[in-house]
Amino acid sequence: MIRAQRFLVLAVLALPLVAFAAPVSVHNLRLWQAPDNTRLVFDLSGPLEHRLSTLTDPERIVIEIDNARLQDGLASLDVSHSYIAAVRAADMTEGKLRITLELKRPVRAKSFVLKPYGQYGHRLVIDLYDEAVAKAMPSPEPRAAPPARQVLAPSDLVVAIDAGHGGEDPGAVGRRYRTREKDVTLAIARELYKLVAATPGMKPVMIRDGDYYVGLKKRTEKAERNDADVFVSIHADAVPGRQARGSSVYALSLRGATSVLAKILEDKENAADLIGGADLGEMDNVTRKILVDMAQSMVIDDSVVLGTDVLSALHGIGSVHHVKVQQAGFMVLKSPKFPSILVETAFISNLDEEQKLRDRNHQRRIAESILAGLKRAKPKLLARRGGGRESLQVATPTLAVPAVQSAQAAAISGAREHVVKHGETLSAIARHYDVHVETLRFLNGIQGSELAVGTKLQIPVRSSEL
Repeated sequence: MIRAQRFLVLAVLALPLVAFAAPVSVHNLRLWQAPDNTRLVFDLSGPLEHRLSTLTDPERIVIEIDNARLQDGLASLDVSHSYIAAVRAADMTEGKLRITLELKRPVRAKSFVLKPYGQYGHRLVIDLYDEAVAKAMPSPEPRAAPPARQVLAPSDLVVAIDAGHGGEDPGAVGRRYRTREKDVTLAIARELYKLVAATPGMKPVMIRDGDYYVGLKKRTEKAERNDADVFVSIHADAVPGRQARGSSVYALSLRGATSVLAKILEDKENAADLIGGADLGEMDNVTRKILVDMAQSMVIDDSVVLGTDVLSALHGIGSVHHVKVQQAGFMVLKSPKFPSILVETAFISNLDEEQKLRDRNHQRRIAESILAGLKRAKPKLLARRGGGRESLQVATPTLAVPAVQSAQAAAISGAREHVVKHGETLSAIARHYDVHVETLRFLNGIQGSELAVGTKLQIPVRSSEL
């Protein structure tokens, strides 16, 4: 009898664990409305399997979820400006949950799940696209095809203005007032849009003009569709501690970050798709070497010089955290068609700067400074657009802040070796080769400043030196 009981226990333990798994809780339903889609996001207590069906007469989307239960009912949503008329949920047999989206008109539906990242756990994302709106929107130009410009005057400059983060991705959050980066960047972007629109010879394009998330790759695609001459991505930085302050400007690097902070920021900004909710399964491999060509390297050169102009203008309204343009591998800057910069307007983690970022007048001053930098760079940007492919270096004017000349004004395209001699310091070697000391630290894995005699250092070589 005892032996039979033991056998029964072992048999039960041998059954698939899935049969005894606790149901996944579905909760915290959120809705985000973008110009071309409606997004629903369900927070989950764990991973799940689901099926999505599109039904007609009446139009509706049905999502069936295995081994799940709805926790605390459905949240109340404002669906008045979406494609959805109503959302219903019902527990089915065998532990299944059915969620029905009653629709106002036919849509194309897509669903995917996101793994835990940052402040979020598992999530189920449902995107609804209006086919009529999608057909009316122009398709992205093939990467290999030359961009077909709209009918613009030769002196017109198209400026793509990108408000960082949005929707599911709040970005950094201030400590004192809990200010969200996504709200600050959108406010500054809208101010810059108005200023650019009012400037003769300039045309603005807003990449995000509401509280919704746009994938990093789609941001540059939208700029390319609108034949942008320049791309400006607006952010508000955050780091541990409360002392860091000031503005910074970043350009793309294909060889690694030029400072420790640039590397930290690169990792954080590139993770936005994991937070904001991009279907990574259908994204291209952005780390492919297609960007490493001469055209892209020249765009990086131009981006650094453009960033220098903008950083110089920002210096006029407050302190700058870096007096030189920094570089890192930002996905949102990876377009070979135009110079791109990422502007960190201030540190939202600094109590004083968070308060300034909330002020409408300060937001406008930031936008005015970015516009001033664009105006200074405009002749060079227009020269770049002209026949051939002139570099922005051709017509670089004298800057108001000479210290803002970037040591990385040309793309790093190789490396040479330096053997440390007695009495040499890292800063002295950096000055000798006219490179940023942080670049030497990054390339050689150096944490401090002490160097042993005989150490072999990799020194970056600019394309102009090859």
